[in-house]
Amino acid sequence: MPEFSQSARRMRTSEIRDLMKHAANPALVSFAGGMPNNELFPTDDIDEVYASLPIELKRQGFQYGPTAGFPPLLDELGTYLRAKGLPVDSNKLIVTTGSLQAINVTAKVFVDPDDVVLTEYPTFIGAAAAFQSYQANAVGTPMDADGVVPEELERAYREHPNAKFLYLTPYFHNPAGVLYSAERKAFVKEFVAKNDILLLEDDPYGELYFHDEDVPLTVPLKADPEIEGKIAYVGSFSKILGPGMRLGWALVPPDIYPKYELAKQSLDACSSTFTQVLASEFLRQGKLPGYLARLREVYHRRMRAMLDAMNETMPEEASWVEPRGGFYVWIELPERVDALDVLKTSIENGAVFVVGKAFDPKGERNNCLRLAYSHTPEDRLADGVRIVADAIKRAL
Repeated sequence: MPEFSQSARRMRTSEIRDLMKHAANPALVSFAGGMPNNELFPTDDIDEVYASLPIELKRQGFQYGPTAGFPPLLDELGTYLRAKGLPVDSNKLIVTTGSLQAINVTAKVFVDPDDVVLTEYPTFIGAAAAFQSYQANAVGTPMDADGVVPEELERAYREHPNAKFLYLTPYFHNPAGVLYSAERKAFVKEFVAKNDILLLEDDPYGELYFHDEDVPLTVPLKADPEIEGKIAYVGSFSKILGPGMRLGWALVPPDIYPKYELAKQSLDACSSTFTQVLASEFLRQGKLPGYLARLREVYHRRMRAMLDAMNETMPEEASWVEPRGGFYVWIELPERVDALDVLKTSIENGAVFVVGKAFDPKGERNNCLRLAYSHTPEDRLADGVRIVADAIKRAL
């Protein structure tokens, strides 16, 4: 039997993964999955879209397509991104198999073994795993309620001036639930402008805001013409249409685009033409705005139900930031508390969540936990929160 590669040997297994097998148990209240609710998927709209397609377009959906993406989808996606203020015409757009592939491609293009990638702490599990698969040294930089902490990011960059890129999720962060403030976005713009570093801007949740007054804060950093050439912007249909579509995108400067296309070609040749056809028509027929409005209303209501239950049941030692969009609440506990102990007790009593260690690039810090309100049935939210709160109280 041949030896595993160095990257495979660095892949982590853990007690967390074993415990998370319980997440699929329907008897448990699950706050674990960062998933849309099944009942919200636009199945009727997709039925209408597919029925409206001419037979030749249906057949084309079963065929291979260009690596860069199905041309009609690139056109519709370009229109959608321009409406968000993004510089589509001065950059290059590529369709990917979910935004995680776009993140993976970025790492594949830039990272050599032992290169440093700067991230937030906490950070998205999938991104950390992608960086580690290329043997990167992911360095987590602390966040607060406004976003990445300026002094901490400046310090991390001083210590790692050759970092290949900075990975941020400024809009309803996974797992922290944070929306970057105007002041913190201004800091990030200044940081990117003055330093020799690429920003990988991840935006899967930006459309899921709960308050209209926050819309200006969801305008991507890449919309700024002063720094657009130093930003690779990635997004996804997973949270705003359906993860089963497996469609995301990257909008990148033209000088790095050829490497992105070559890297994607080596991974899967092309993303599903079938789902690209459906997504293209969904956009062309104007179905997305109404669907997003419904999602915002439902997820806002779910968040409010979870927060009301938390305010009633959580001990005073637990702290969190109220989400203004997205899927998640991030709970911080005293450093002496091990969230794995809380998880074990919680599972025994009927609820499951994800512990903070999973979101630490080093897999060490574990006094936090993430609750996702997006997928859980609304009538089970309060009971699940009570179970988690009781488990926290036992661990204190």
